[in-house]
Parts: sequence; structure tokens; C-alpha cells
Amino acid sequence: MKPDTQLAKAHSDFADRNPQSRLHYDEARKFLPGGQTRSVLTHAPFPLAFASGNGATLTDVDGHTYIDFLGDYTAGLLGHSERRVLDPVVLALSHNTSVGGVHPAEATLGRLMCERFGIDRVRFTNSGTEANLLAMTTAVVATDRKKILVFEGGYHGSVFYFASGSAKWNAPFDFVIAPYNDTSAALQVINDNATTLAAVVVEPMLGSGGCIPGDPAFLSAVFAAARKVGAVCIADEVMTSRHGRSGMMQLLGVEADITAYGKYIGGGFSFGAFGGKAEFLDQFDTSPESGRTSPIAHGGTFNNNLSTMTAGCAVLGEVFTADVAEAHTKRGDEFRQAVASVIAKHNVGVSISGFGSMMSLHALASPLQKPSDLVTRDPELQELLFFGLLQRGVYIATRGMMNLGLAHTDDEMAATLDALSDVLSSLQQ
Repeated sequence: MKPDTQLAKAHSDFADRNPQSRLHYDEARKFLPGGQTRSVLTHAPFPLAFASGNGATLTDVDGHTYIDFLGDYTAGLLGHSERRVLDPVVLALSHNTSVGGVHPAEATLGRLMCERFGIDRVRFTNSGTEANLLAMTTAVVATDRKKILVFEGGYHGSVFYFASGSAKWNAPFDFVIAPYNDTSAALQVINDNATTLAAVVVEPMLGSGGCIPGDPAFLSAVFAAARKVGAVCIADEVMTSRHGRSGMMQLLGVEADITAYGKYIGGGFSFGAFGGKAEFLDQFDTSPESGRTSPIAHGGTFNNNLSTMTAGCAVLGEVFTADVAEAHTKRGDEFRQAVASVIAKHNVGVSISGFGSMMSLHALASPLQKPSDLVTRDPELQELLFFGLLQRGVYIATRGMMNLGLAHTDDEMAATLDALSDVLSSLQQ
């Protein structure tokens, strides 16, 4: 069967199997552009609608249950309905809801984050997008400069897309772009903008850009060059702070001035944060004791919302401690190696990239080296991987991203490997 015929059949089988998701999609499109408010969830012929989740599984509105290996693009690290997080939140909400003031959980989570990630100060936001937005703003104000260096394939939130240049809907910062993992090219861009560069923003591993880990020498050299010209070094660890005891940058031996956080720390609730050195974060100090005459204003009704602050305290204080994070990174490496072993047994043009518990399947015979390689993937094969795994009860991202969570059992991991092997065998035939 030809690939295009296979894909048409995969779409047809999916539609036949999911009539309630189709109905939900058709109804939702009457009110929501595209039927949802999160572009990454779009795929042909329509996305699944989920009714419930438990542990490492999701159940859709048609009653099918899947092993969830997407993990909400790293935000679902803990799995679904984790009682150690939900119970404290329910208790807190029984006493209060929206607080137009400070509350103890806010300062507790601030302490936990500073101690965990080795930062002086932290401020909370509602998302990773906001965290990166405020981190860049901090650098612009601190340096009185305008230019921001980012990297090809980078993604720093809904208004910071750099898959192929700067997207026209990006926030209006003055961006300059360099190739990822290309030290000489990045240093040239820094030197060319030495007197106007406010900050360098980099992910230690490109998340949306294909799970490509950064070379430690590249990251170190870029930050050293940035500091030499007076620019601020910003690490986007919205996804990667799950790795190791204090995040991926710490594992790679690279220190940022400001780091953006997000995703899993909120335990399933909306969360973002940016933190780092006091000399930069204290620009937000509005207290009378600071003596500042013009601090940076940072509004946000839900920055310190009770649900997220309470959940974050449970996540960092009990559920995903530094010891757990270290062990989980090792477990992720082992699982990714197991996936690579399954792929190696089949003569199909598929490879895997990643670090720790984050990884991505690619319809590429050779391992992904740079973000631009993504355009050379076989798009039909990429879709067939997605639909093949869905048919066998495994849910991943349409682009191939997979994330190992705390709730995945050894049996669920083995079942996922078996499903992948079966998909590859069918594609090989």
C-alpha cells in the first residue's frame, strides 16, 4: 500500500473510531476558531477530545483509554489526578479562592524555588510565555538596550516563535537570530551587536524545535561572550528544569543570570516564573525599604493565585523533590535508549532525539542534528507513526514528542515499546 493511501486509511479509520470526538470538534468550531484555543493540538482529520485522566492514562469521549506519553508537552510530568497535589489545593480552596493580597503559599513556593534552582529571587506569572516576556523585559530595562539574541528553532511561548526566522505575530522585541549549536556563528552575531545587545535567550534543549540538546561548550561560550559585551544571559527552562536536581543548565555546567520556568511546577495548574540574580530581579522591588524610585511594574491578577501556589508547594516540597528529579532523569535516559533499540531493529526511516525524560520521534533515517533538518522529515511517515501508536493505545504529540512521567509504570513503558515495535513492523511491510 502506498504511503498516501496508508495515510488516507489512517485518517478514515480514526474518524470511524471516534464519532464523539468528531461531534465535539464540529460543535466547538461554531464558537472557537479551529475548534480549540491551542494551535499545537490541531491535526487531521480532527483532534481527540478527552473526558478523564488517571495516573498515566487518558480516556477520550468515545471511551478509548490511552497510555499518555505526551504528558501535556512536559506540563503533565506528575500524571493525572495526583492526589498529593489535588488534596492540598482542594483544602486551600475550601478556605479561600481569589486573594487580592499576599498569602503564605506564595512565599513558601518562592523559597522552595530559590533553594531548588540556586537562584536569589523569583517572581511568578501565569505561563512560560509570560515568564520569558518578563525576563526579556528585565534585561532591556537593566541594560537600556533593545536587541535580543535568540536561536533558530527556538520557541519561548505563544509570541516567541523562531522555527524559521521570527514569526510575524511575535512580540515586538528587536530580535537577532543565530543558528543553534553553532558557536562561531553565534559569537559573530554577538560581536556584531556588541553595543546594542540586551540579552541572549536560549533553551538548553530545543523543545518545540525537535528535542535537540544544546552542546555545553556552545552554551558556555555564548553566555561568556554575552556577558563580555554587557548583555544578560537568559535560560528558557520552562520545559527542561525537570532534568536533574536543579535543571538542565546546571547539569551542563552553565549558569544563567535569569531563568524562565513553567509547566510541571504548577502541578497541572497554570504556572510560570522567572528568577535569578538579585541585581536583575530586584528591579521589581516596590517595597518602601528598597528605596527605588522607578521599579519595574509587574501586574497580574493571578500571578500568585492560591491554586497554583499551593500546588507548586506540593510539587517541589513533596512529589518532585531533587532526589526524585535526579532518578527520573536517569529513568528517562534509559527509556529513550530502549526506544532507540526498538527503532534499530526495523528498517524504517525513523530516529529519536532528546535528553532525560523528554524525547521526540522523527521520520528521519539519520538522527536530527539541527532544527532545519525537521523540514526534511517524511510528513506522511510522521503522521503514520502518530496514528499507528494511537490505534495501539499510545498517545504522543503529532510532531513526535514523547515525555516520560512519574506515573508511568514499567508495564506501561513496556507496552509502549511493544506498540512502537508493532507500528514499525507494519510500516516496514
